[in-house]
Amino acid sequence: MKVKKFDQINVLPFIDIMLVLLVVVLTTASFVAKGTIPVDLPEASSKKAPVETMKSIVIRRDGTLFFEEKEVGFEGLKRIVGSLDPKEDAILIKSDAKSSFQNFVKVIDLLKSRGFKKISIETKR
Repeated sequence: MKVKKFDQINVLPFIDIMLVLLVVVLTTASFVAKGTIPVDLPEASSKKAPVETMKSIVIRRDGTLFFEEKEVGFEGLKRIVGSLDPKEDAILIKSDAKSSFQNFVKVIDLLKSRGFKKISIETKR
């Protein structure tokens, strides 16, 4: 009996496995990218009482910003947030459900750029 020399590798099973993995990754990525998970941001099923030492930012329907119940513009909010300590101060954001999402994103972006990690969003039950 003569032993055959091993000259080549059969890559077809490897290609099949890679194609299956590619399909799984692309399916998962498209599901997440489309945002087909239904989310209703203004409401939540659980409600925790906010910590009383939190500083509050309110975004009204028309885009008016309030800090600790005093009306401030976005530039005023920048100055106030710049004077706070990101490691010690916690921020509570109360945004009207009908307000522009862009206003909410601008406030979150401002807080993240200043290094705040303790950010809460108040929702209704």
